[in-house]
Amino acid sequence: MSPIQLDIHKDIVEKARTGNSKAQRELYHLYGRSMYNICCRMMNNSAEAEDMLQEVFIEAFTRLDSFRFESTIGAWLKRITINKCINELRKRKVELDYGSINPNVMVEEEQEEDDVEVALSVDRIKHAMGLLPDGYRVVFSLYMLEGYDHEEISRILNISESTSKTQLLRGKKKIIEILKAGEIQTPGKN
Repeated sequence: MSPIQLDIHKDIVEKARTGNSKAQRELYHLYGRSMYNICCRMMNNSAEAEDMLQEVFIEAFTRLDSFRFESTIGAWLKRITINKCINELRKRKVELDYGSINPNVMVEEEQEEDDVEVALSVDRIKHAMGLLPDGYRVVFSLYMLEGYDHEEISRILNISESTSKTQLLRGKKKIIEILKAGEIQTPGKN
């Protein structure tokens, strides 16, 4: 029985490790867009996301020798991207708004029946995400879009799992409020 190959781009990675610029460009071409999307969600600014993307790939190519094929190259790049964005936000002393959350209190999601239907679209949700405070946006993005669980988020951001859950809940509620407000402000509707 042959071992399962974790990375279909192993040959490209091996060439890129040697400094082969064509292989490095190919890795950038394969993964640049998805890493850029992560940067956009985390940084909330397209120009900053572009700068961050360049820094991510510079760091990745510098550290490529440390990649051991224990995960896919995409997963490895994603970890670098998220960590780089979080570090940049911290470096700027952007205080991720975790508020006065008591980490010993478990948050239970409240089920609210609401008569107002919110028309959802990708663009409206992206816009609403952009309006979230940094703490809400980062946790929301990591959980809902990047697929991290609360335990992983707590380790990445150095917060409690309870804080992660609270931030996600508050972020969801804030997005719903933003979307509802957009519905109310739509011309021709009362």
